[in-house]
Amino acid sequence: MTRYIRWQVLLVLFGVVLLAFLLTYLAVNLTTVLRPSHGGTYVEGIVGQPQAINPLLAGAQRPEQDICRLVFSGLTRFNALGEVEPDLANDWEISDDALSYTFHLRSNAYWHDGTPVTADDVLLTIRLLQDPEFPGPSELGADVWRRVDLEKVDSSTVRFVLPEPYAPFLDHTTVAILPSHKIAGVRAADLPYADLNLAPVGSGPFQVEEIRSEGGRIASIILQSFPRYFRARSYLDRVQFRFYSTEREALDAYAAGKVQGVSQVRPGDLSRAGELSGLELYSAHLAELGMVFLNLDRDDVPFFQEKEVRQALMLALDRQRLIDGVLEGQGVIANSPVIPGTWAYSADTARYSLDLELAGELLDQAGWGRPTEGGPRTKGGQPLGFTLLTANNPVRKAAAAVLAEQWSDLGVEVAVETVSGSELREALDSRDYQAAIVHLKLPGDPDPYPLWHETQVDEGQNYVQLRDRRISEVLEMARVTPNRHARLELYEEFQQLFAEKLPALPLYVPVYTYGVDRAINDVQIGPLMHPADRFRTVLNWWIVHRRVLVTETEAESPNSRPRDNGR
Repeated sequence: MTRYIRWQVLLVLFGVVLLAFLLTYLAVNLTTVLRPSHGGTYVEGIVGQPQAINPLLAGAQRPEQDICRLVFSGLTRFNALGEVEPDLANDWEISDDALSYTFHLRSNAYWHDGTPVTADDVLLTIRLLQDPEFPGPSELGADVWRRVDLEKVDSSTVRFVLPEPYAPFLDHTTVAILPSHKIAGVRAADLPYADLNLAPVGSGPFQVEEIRSEGGRIASIILQSFPRYFRARSYLDRVQFRFYSTEREALDAYAAGKVQGVSQVRPGDLSRAGELSGLELYSAHLAELGMVFLNLDRDDVPFFQEKEVRQALMLALDRQRLIDGVLEGQGVIANSPVIPGTWAYSADTARYSLDLELAGELLDQAGWGRPTEGGPRTKGGQPLGFTLLTANNPVRKAAAAVLAEQWSDLGVEVAVETVSGSELREALDSRDYQAAIVHLKLPGDPDPYPLWHETQVDEGQNYVQLRDRRISEVLEMARVTPNRHARLELYEEFQQLFAEKLPALPLYVPVYTYGVDRAINDVQIGPLMHPADRFRTVLNWWIVHRRVLVTETEAESPNSRPRDNGR
């Protein structure tokens, strides 16, 4: 009996020692970290009032664009480099002659009502775009689609046949697809009145759960995570949008605890936003370009046809001062008509830095002398001066004033004229302007053909009326060349030619700033083709967490450990 009791004591002691060893090992080698879990609602304040949750009508309307980005999907979508990548289409093939594009739909793509996505949905959506009475925005490419033949290969395969090679065609396949079983029988002209606009059924990561109205206007929209989305399910259960009249009202809503994010923080509100406890600011440059157009074909400003004058105007600009003073730092200097960070951008393009002395020498060599009694430079009795047209908003007006001041130091007399946005557009369309500050939106494929090719001078978008045969040849070849490497070489040449000839003056690429409370984890923002692209990583955002045991190595790895903000 005594021996039996001794063995029991030894076993207990052995168990205690083993347990102590295991606990010590765990304490030394393992730790607990937060991991994302499903649940929670992210609430964002947006400026504007949605009218129709229909991607074929949204265009540049911000609230609709933001919502449609989460509710709908296209055959393809843009990545941060402006390249086209798969979305509803799993893959595609391009024929050797670059005329035929065949798309294969995912087998696991469903509409929010559980109906599978099929080729019929794609064909009916594109036929709406092809309709001459299509009422949607021009940027959806209806003019391109009207020249494309459609073919249903089978229930999950569609083919598009082009009349001639067109390298930027894939951009147009990013258009969101509508459910054919919901819009069958709806004419293109009647799209603005379709029931689908306020009861949308999409195939994106979130579905519309509730639309709340107050006083006859939409006050908020609640989106719920769609469990059958073809990519990973969102950690967030819901995303709610609340709508405000101004960015300042949206910031007030954050300060009052009504929202957790602000869709955009304007330069004038940055200092206040930085003082709001808990609000994290994320910034990225947009696929937009601030630029000065110079009208190269007006008799009253013939000096714009002189390359030396255009180069001198560029050299006289302190663009960083413009960005710091007017944009409050929310911009980067533009050195090319192609957006930096995109696949076609050439970092080797010649750059212009502030050099007032060299600018003066160029004007002297071109015969533009400065009078001894002051005033603008002249040549043959012609004063060096022009009118700078700009849209009537505070930022553009302030930018125009800074440019005029900087050019005056060079002996160039500039009168600033402000007009409404529609009047500025009309002046550009009619070529009835001398110089103008413009903002170009350039998402996706860079294709500069519409803006700079000589065939677009009279009725196209070549507003500066540039007639340059070599630039036109380069753009022609790039448009029909499907090979990416060959196109890149052509666009590099175009950018060098542009920097030499300077038919317009690149100023800056604007920076977009977005505010999100630090309670929302793993928010990331990269280069934006559109402001709605801030939701590119929304599937990874999380609020609810769980604790798990991991090794010290795993805990220290930034790729495996979500941010722990202590909440």
